[in-house]
Amino acid sequence: MNLIINCGTGNFSSVAKMINATGGKSFFGSTSQDIDKASKIILPGVGSFDNGMKAIELASIKEKIIEKVKFENVPILGICLGMHLLCRSSEEGSLNGLNLVEAEVKKFYFPNNDKIKIPHMGWNTVKPVNKNSLISSHKKEQRFYFAHSYKVVVDNPNLTIGTSYYGSDFCAAFQKKNIFGVQFHPEKSHSFGLELIKSFMEL
Repeated sequence: MNLIINCGTGNFSSVAKMINATGGKSFFGSTSQDIDKASKIILPGVGSFDNGMKAIELASIKEKIIEKVKFENVPILGICLGMHLLCRSSEEGSLNGLNLVEAEVKKFYFPNNDKIKIPHMGWNTVKPVNKNSLISSHKKEQRFYFAHSYKVVVDNPNLTIGTSYYGSDFCAAFQKKNIFGVQFHPEKSHSFGLELIKSFMEL
């Protein structure tokens, strides 16, 4: 069963509807017992990095998530803030992340161009890069919905599986073995989002 982690920091119902549209089934949960039952994990999130990590720590599931993903190889998909939480740390906060992917989260910064507004909001194209299990390489560009002020910078560029452009190229999606993160919101991205969620469900 596909677990959508519900710690009060995400758009859970929209994610569940998207999973249902692919023919999959999901349940909401925020306990170690819920994680034990999961065949796949979706970690959605909106809001600040520290609030997201505090919610995970208050639910006492940080170590359980790491155990399930890192040692039992259960696939996990982090969405927006959820992608950030999979990383080592963020400029947005002072807490450590789950540290499942060697990456830092950094704020968009355009000192020489005040015409570029932060946050980055709205539809943007994503270009698939590197071989991966999530973003279709049959289409050169796909469109997804973004809403964020921070971006992920991976230590190893080979982990990047999708890039987008906002002032400069940035990592829109990564994959490290069974660990996936997307900066955009597939649950708000219509047919492209549906295809991506379907690919994750079929892993």
